[in-house]
Amino acid sequence: MEINGGNALSKVLSDYALPEQKKGPSKDLGRDEFLKLLIAQLQNQDPTSPQDNGEFVAQLAQFSSLEESQKMTQSFQQFASSFQSTQHLQATSLVGRPVHVLSDVTMLTDVGAVSVVADFDNAVQSASLAVYDKDGQLVDKFALGPQEAGKQEFYWTGTDANDQRYPSGEYRFELSASNGGESTSLPTYLSANVNSVTIEKSGNLTLNLAGVGSVSMADVIQIN
Repeated sequence: MEINGGNALSKVLSDYALPEQKKGPSKDLGRDEFLKLLIAQLQNQDPTSPQDNGEFVAQLAQFSSLEESQKMTQSFQQFASSFQSTQHLQATSLVGRPVHVLSDVTMLTDVGAVSVVADFDNAVQSASLAVYDKDGQLVDKFALGPQEAGKQEFYWTGTDANDQRYPSGEYRFELSASNGGESTSLPTYLSANVNSVTIEKSGNLTLNLAGVGSVSMADVIQIN
């Protein structure tokens, strides 16, 4: 099932509504049925060799333990189903919003900037960010200066030196860090708009991101 806005909330509610309980005779062995069997066993036992009372008590204790275990399993299944439905309902609010995922490509839209998150293992003396269009042509590059260790966020406005906006489309980002004259490339986490959310048969959520493609909800590091 794919969620892409509009009646997404009602769609999820209808798909994950609790099914009506079917009426009819139960095939499960309940406490009443067990007691009837126990009484029948007592009535039909060999009077010359009656069973020990301890055996009946042990049987009742085993049944009670099994019954409680079944109730616990049913309660956990209901909780898991409710939790999953809540996650799916929350997913409807992501449509149209930007999220950050590991990628070097994303979509520049008509408005707004692209957020770039980088994770520096160590402090660096300098860092720089280069932006390429879909044809591989360098369109922008700027120095970021020294950076501390940890996650740092930068923004590309999508405009040139004359404040003219670049055409909408896919752009690739390269982040490099330098220490002692040695330069290394770093992975980037780019912002991308959520076009739709797909709920897999397994219950997992897949986000369909503009310019990036399909990614698992688990791969999102930040929701704006």
